[in-house]
Amino acid sequence: MSQRWVLHVDLDEFLAAVEVLRHPELAGLPVVVGGRGDPTERGVVSTASYAARAFGVGSGMPLRVAARKCPEAVFLPVDKEAYTVASDEVMATLRSLEWGGVPVVVQVLGWDEAFLGAGPGHGDLGDPRAFADHVRAAVLEATDLHCSVGIGDNKLRAKIATDFGKPRGVWQLTADNWDEVMGERPTTALWGIGAKTGKRLAGLGIDTVDQLAHSDARVLAAEIGPSTGPWLHRLGRGEDPSPVDATPWVPRAHGREETFQTDIEDWDEVADAVRRIARRVVDDIDAEGRPAARVGLKIRLKPFITLTRSLTLPEPTNDPDALAEAAVSLLDRVEHDRAVRLLGVRLEMVAPPEGYG
Repeated sequence: MSQRWVLHVDLDEFLAAVEVLRHPELAGLPVVVGGRGDPTERGVVSTASYAARAFGVGSGMPLRVAARKCPEAVFLPVDKEAYTVASDEVMATLRSLEWGGVPVVVQVLGWDEAFLGAGPGHGDLGDPRAFADHVRAAVLEATDLHCSVGIGDNKLRAKIATDFGKPRGVWQLTADNWDEVMGERPTTALWGIGAKTGKRLAGLGIDTVDQLAHSDARVLAAEIGPSTGPWLHRLGRGEDPSPVDATPWVPRAHGREETFQTDIEDWDEVADAVRRIARRVVDDIDAEGRPAARVGLKIRLKPFITLTRSLTLPEPTNDPDALAEAAVSLLDRVEHDRAVRLLGVRLEMVAPPEGYG
């Protein structure tokens, strides 16, 4: 049986790269995309070009901090429509490729990344590095966008490998070099382990990938959870049996957030803002054709206290008035003693007839 190969394609500095295509005069300059493109306003960095990252600017950073780190940066607003168009072109290019004599299977992960797998009935896959180079060249020719490609013997390893190849490169990570490459790295270097889980593992004396790989899965199950514990143990070993699946992702919920440039102190205004945001989310679930079964509220109070509240509806609905008032009702579960910096509403929909797969 031939080797199972998976490729992970990740577009380099995607949002910034799209902006440079639209504004060629920005090529080589530090470009920061985020919010409304005004670093004097509240907002966070969505993407920074590599030139901006050299100054320490990174995704999720407040725009004001980014401006202090890189005063010369060009700040641009987020333009979701432009990025969606560019992403669609990239994914169409990937779907047009053949590997082993048959069309590749493309599993889209987001605007700027996807897994590629060999389709059913494929022949000899050849050198995966050669195919990775072919993928990079095809995307560049079709879209003028650069990408990096990770090669793995499963999706987890391919995903992690990509970071080693950035920018504009190819990297291979398999069972053969897993321990050498990943063993001494922190557990947070694994796809799926964030800072919170990393801290929990550290509390169990597990700091590195190698320690996680050689931990007792039964202890992890007891301490972290019967499903999550063994899953983390498999991550440490680089194991991932899941196939590359082209089935479109079906969202469970939609949500929107709004950060206010001036804190809201009048709670009647807060309620009005919740209604406005909730109605925008109703438009999103209407596009899915599924009513909401659960409503969630996110609220950030001055100076930076974030709270979440939620409720299950008596019966599913997509009535905008009912959902807006349900969201507003969650404000009753929050003390009205601070000004509000941010509000978010999340509507969890009923499952589709075929389920989530």
